[in-house]
Amino acid sequence: MRSGIVYTETVIWSAPEAFAGEVPYQTAIVTLEGGGRVTVRIAGERVAIGDYVEETEPCEGIPFFRKE
Repeated sequence: MRSGIVYTETVIWSAPEAFAGEVPYQTAIVTLEGGGRVTVRIAGERVAIGDYVEETEPCEGIPFFRKE
């Protein structure tokens, strides 16, 4: 599984119709340990810039990360 540091984050309050039932939810851009960045959904407790996160099981192809 991938891991890295939260580069930036936001909480979604107004989502596309497909995700409207899930608001509010948090997304983040994570700088991966192996290089590069990926946009992810955050599972569990809210994260902040600089937090270390690890990948969990994806859901319907969407990468989810959670705070370590």
